[in-house]
Order: sequence, then C-alpha cells, then structure tokens
Amino acid sequence: MCHNLVMTTSRRYEETHPWLTFSLDLRPLGWRTWLLLGEAESKCRHLAGAPLTPQVAEELHSVYLSKGIHGTTSIEGNTLTEGEVRQRIDGHLPLPRSREYLGTEIDAVLDLCNELADEVANGRTPGLTVERIHKFNRKLLEGQPSKDDVIPGETRTHSVTVGISSYRGAPAEDCDFLLDKMVSWLNSLQAPESEPELRFPLAVLKAILAHLYIAWIHPFGDGNGRTARLIEFQLMIEAGAPTPAAHLLSNHYNRTREAYLVELDRTSKAQGFPVEGFILYALQGLVDELRDQIDVVRTHQKEVMWQKIVHDSYRDEDTPAKRRQRHLVLDMPDGEPVSRSKLREVSTRVAGEYAGAGSKTVTRDVNELISRNLLKKRGAGYMANRQIVDAFLPLTLPNADLQR
Repeated sequence: MCHNLVMTTSRRYEETHPWLTFSLDLRPLGWRTWLLLGEAESKCRHLAGAPLTPQVAEELHSVYLSKGIHGTTSIEGNTLTEGEVRQRIDGHLPLPRSREYLGTEIDAVLDLCNELADEVANGRTPGLTVERIHKFNRKLLEGQPSKDDVIPGETRTHSVTVGISSYRGAPAEDCDFLLDKMVSWLNSLQAPESEPELRFPLAVLKAILAHLYIAWIHPFGDGNGRTARLIEFQLMIEAGAPTPAAHLLSNHYNRTREAYLVELDRTSKAQGFPVEGFILYALQGLVDELRDQIDVVRTHQKEVMWQKIVHDSYRDEDTPAKRRQRHLVLDMPDGEPVSRSKLREVSTRVAGEYAGAGSKTVTRDVNELISRNLLKKRGAGYMANRQIVDAFLPLTLPNADLQR
C-alpha cells in the first residue's frame, strides 16, 4: 500500500507571534473608521488643489516637512527641537562634532523623503520592495551610534525587546521570510477595478498596516520605527496624498507617543489580535492634523482674497488719499477693533502717511472705507470687514430656530 505524505514546514513565528496573519478583514472596521477614511481622502484632495502664492506654498511645505522629520526622529530619541530641524533642513544648523550625528540623521530622512517625492512626481512608483526597506534602514543608521550587533540595513541575528511591556520581536531566523511575506501581502492589497472609490482608503490602510507589521516583526537591530514611518510616507504619497499631508502620521505618533505605545502594545495582546483599534487611533490623528492644515491654508487664502477685494475696490484710483485709505484697512489687525485714536498707529507706513494730517482727514478716510464696505463700526472702535470673504459660511442660527 502506498501513502502520499504531505510535508509541511512550520516556522517558529507561527507559535510565538500568531498575530502575524498577513490578512485584512474590513468587516470589523467601524463606521467612525470609514468616515475618517472618507474625510482623509477629501481633505487630501482639497490640499492637493489648494491655490497658494509660491512664497506661502514653499513656507508651508518647509514647515510640515520639518514637523514630519522631527516627528520621525524625535520619537526615537533625537534631541533636536523642531526649530533646529527646520534650520538643519534649510542648511543653517552646523553642529559640534559631539552632536553631528543628530544632524546626520535629519539629513538622511530628508534625502529619503525628497527621493521618494521626486520618484512620484516623475511618474516612477516602483512600489514597496524588501530591498527598498533594507535601503531605508541602512541610510537611516549610517553615521549613528549603534551597538556592535547592529548592522545598518541588515536584518538582525539576535532577539530584541522593545516598548512599554518589553514586547519581543519576531524570531530572528524568520525576519527575512516575514519581510518578504509582508511586502508580497501589502502589494497584493489592491482595490477591485469595479470599486475605484476604495483605492485611496485601502492605500491609507496599507500605510498604517505596514507601520504596524514592521513594529511587530522588528526586523532590524535598530531604526525600525524610523523605517516604518518612511514606508508609511512612501505609501501615502504613492496613494496621491500631498507631501505635507504624507508626513502627518509621523507627527501624530510623536505628539501622542504614550497613546501610540499603548495602542501598539494592545494589538498583540487583546483576544483575536484586533488591528482596528490602532487603525482608528492612527486615522483620528491623521484627520485631526489634516484639519489643522486645511485651517492654515484657508487662513492664507482668505488673506490673499481680502487683499484682492481691497485693491479691486480702489482700481484705477491711485491718489495719495486713496493709497492711504487702502493701507489703513489692509494694515488693521484681523478680528480686533481699533479705537479711532489709534487708527493712525496700525502700522509704520500708515503712521507716516498720516503725519501732519488732522482729525478731519481720519474722519473722511473712515467714512470712505465704510461706504465701500471695507470697514465697519464695532463699539467705540472700527474693524476691517474681512468677513466679506466668507461667502459660503453657514448662518449662525439661534438654538430655537435650529429646533424647529
């Protein structure tokens, strides 16, 4: 009698790390998660198409690049402040030899982020590969203090423990296998052609899951968190997120690092090893940060529109009196009434233009600005009527009206 024997080879991680399932079940994701995914896509599209002056756009890009790189590195122990990171990015932060490694780490993250952004901008999106993950880790650790058993860019050969409860990474002998399996799994998570609306939400979920699985596997002797956040950044920009928005998850993890560690720890301990809690935590932070970005962008857009309204009101009127009126209303503080006696002092140029002028000149200018709907009376003072740019804001109704 002949028996056909099926030989199976088990790996150690299957016993020690059963939460490494390489599967994604969308059903446990609650309604809040789906709402946040929708809002994240909407706000990313809004940001990607937001019109800004080149100077403002460059400034905002630098600000959020600094925040993202600071978040990526400071959560791992880099002691440079956000301001110092900005200076380093701008090339204005020389450091003494004893601290140069801190700047070298910033330089490495900046180079990798720029490289990834250039690839996407030029239509080169090679996707995620094991080789790329090794490259991220190697570049991040080069020039950094490290233990003797840590080789930049190479998977570890020893056991490691990390986190608030001494979480133990996957068995060292399985790390290469697990990295390969993770990359194959993530690359296979594609939205069906018949459901294109799932492309962006699924890409964001992949970015968060990539971070989670790198943290679970912990394939390298050092730099796993920084490597995970770079993978996350790559997947976000490949999904179409504007680069300022692609840095926000790193910033969120850094600003809420205690909650980050708690949520991360919970994923491998709770029954069934649910990932939806970590996903919701990450998404809520991403959307909160996106809301802040939208507010900043809107503020700049409103300023540009206000200036346009004022200049259009005085089109073809370029007398000294008209210039003085225009400068007065443009230089008044936003949202703050100015007493009549202080109108001359709202700025240096306004003070110069009113030098030698009497009170009747101020009265005529105020009345002219009010007639053009650029100035309004507020109590004992006057306020620039910047609210006229808010064309589509909903009316604020009394509670009684809202209940009808």
